[in-house]
Amino acid sequence: MYLKKPQWTEGITPKPSPESQSDSPSTAISDLVNSLTTQRVYREVTLALRTGLTEVRAEFSFLRVRGLRSLLKFLRSVAESDSTINLFSQTQSIPELQVVPVLFQHSLKEAEDEIVRNLDHIFGVEPLKITAPSTDSEVSLALRVLEGCCLLHRDSAVLAHQHKAIQVLMNILPSRGVAEQGVCLDALTAIMLDSSDNQMDFEELNGIEEVAELIRDKQVDENLRLKCGEFLLLLIGHVNGRDRPPLATVHEDIRRLLGEKSASLIWAASQFGSTLDPEQRLTALHIQARRVLESLDLY
Repeated sequence: MYLKKPQWTEGITPKPSPESQSDSPSTAISDLVNSLTTQRVYREVTLALRTGLTEVRAEFSFLRVRGLRSLLKFLRSVAESDSTINLFSQTQSIPELQVVPVLFQHSLKEAEDEIVRNLDHIFGVEPLKITAPSTDSEVSLALRVLEGCCLLHRDSAVLAHQHKAIQVLMNILPSRGVAEQGVCLDALTAIMLDSSDNQMDFEELNGIEEVAELIRDKQVDENLRLKCGEFLLLLIGHVNGRDRPPLATVHEDIRRLLGEKSASLIWAASQFGSTLDPEQRLTALHIQARRVLESLDLY
């Protein structure tokens, strides 16, 4: 998506002075320009979504990958301004433009969904429609798109819950490669943020135990173990002080799974950086995750 400024807006300043009247010609022109610009950007947003979603629905993985890359680039462009985020949120109320359902119907569709239940197609004239399975790179891109949608549009987490997102991601976590597992943890964080339904699903599926098993295993890639540490820090920081479901017992669960010393460090470290800017918070998160990992290796 290219949000270029149209040439006909050059030289027009949409900021009237306090002394100007509401019905002045300059104000009327500015309002018209703003209206036309909003309509143009909305058309570009819907076009980008329709184009990307058409390819994500394709039968061949390479086409779906191309569509996912297009959607991911589009979401990064959307995130640059509040106005485009608002337009994207508006489009997600239109069923044919919703991104999350398409992800779970195609790229994140579980393998058993593809099992052929009967052989009627052999004796008929209609050919059997076969969809190429999702590759690791496709799954990774789909998870990134899912993460972006949930961060930009909170109701996307509701759509994810309707498609049993936590169950799908918890099946991906132990079965894919290191890169996909790391992206899966990021997506879990995004869809669980401020979503009690997804948090309850995570608790019911013993998600903490799955993450703890990965971070405890010294044979697992170190970067993935660090990502697990970051996930636990963010999770504990988000639910800190909660005394009711979901995740009301997360502190006890981590203490039971990782030990008293590591659990105490995670709780203390999760309180970091409330006054830091985003970049500093990210750096602090990396440092604290490594300390958690060192505490596990030490004890």
